[in-house]
Amino acid sequence: MRLKLVLVAAVGGCLAGPAAAQMYDPNYPVCLGVYGGRLTQEDIDCSYTSLPQCQATASGRSATCSVNPFYKGPKTPPKQRGQRQRQSAN
Repeated sequence: MRLKLVLVAAVGGCLAGPAAAQMYDPNYPVCLGVYGGRLTQEDIDCSYTSLPQCQATASGRSATCSVNPFYKGPKTPPKQRGQRQRQSAN
């Protein structure tokens, strides 16, 4: 009985195919999730700067907009270090 269970699991694992990793772009705060049919995978596109921009693209489609969980935030310029002024000892 155990052998049959192991064989069924092995065959099922071989037939399933490889899983693709979904990449979230950390440079954009909003993602569009497009839903496919039963045999197609969901596609996530993180290239939107605002929810209204994403919702305009999702309008009329089987899609939804969400906040990017991996968004890094706006890039801030590095702080410039001020030069120390020498105090003269009199």
